Amino acid sequence: MSLSPYLRPPALTRRTLRIWQRNRDVFVRTFRVNFLPPLLEPILYLLSLGFGLGVFVTEIEGVSYPEYIAPALLAISIMNAAFFETTYSSYVRMYFQKTFDAIIATPLSIEEVITGEILWGATRSFINVCIMLPVLVAFRVVDLPLSLVLIPFAFLAGLLFASIGMCFTALTPNIETLNLPTFLFITPMFLFSGTFFPLSILPVPIQVFATLFLPLTHVVGICRMITLSQVTPAILLSLGWIIAVAAIVFVLSVNLMKRRLIV
Repeated sequence: MSLSPYLRPPALTRRTLRIWQRNRDVFVRTFRVNFLPPLLEPILYLLSLGFGLGVFVTEIEGVSYPEYIAPALLAISIMNAAFFETTYSSYVRMYFQKTFDAIIATPLSIEEVITGEILWGATRSFINVCIMLPVLVAFRVVDLPLSLVLIPFAFLAGLLFASIGMCFTALTPNIETLNLPTFLFITPMFLFSGTFFPLSILPVPIQVFATLFLPLTHVVGICRMITLSQVTPAILLSLGWIIAVAAIVFVLSVNLMKRRLIV
């Protein structure tokens, strides 16, 4: 089967923002519930792992353990917010609430609906970092002002994970099947992307695999360089990887969803 139909850039207009605005309005109505997880998550992780387990870890790569895992917490939140927004949440809107069917009956196209969903997923990552960053600053585990760069970066990284999530939504036959990418894709990245220990202690094949195929590896690397003010030329390679893969997966996800909704 030719891949060209799945790599065709979508035709978009300003109406795409209407989908984003619709999801934003729903989010604002339940803001108190959505505000708590990204606020409490870094506190719990830092207290339990950073300052709890960190008692037994003198330092990693020249920094304390709380400082080492702090950028990973931001990266994990970016991944989870975007991915789960365009998997479970989008699937509910598509299949159970029939929101997509109602919107497509208007002048908005399928491409615009899916793109709006992906943009909102990236926005959720942006919001989470905006909430989490002041908490990490209060714990003095990130450097300012350079760490503020992570706020716009969160949207870019969120766009990558939102597009990946939408690909799985397009391919999954039912909502229960979404457990598979969660356990086989998200969980391994959570553990083996340089989050809680350096990749360098793993076997070389795993290091290579994580660098080539696990997006969180690059997001963690960029977050860590920025929060620790240890930026190296390697950040350009990771940033280029994220931009290139995000562009490809975005186009692929829109076309896969278009095929699913039309069929």
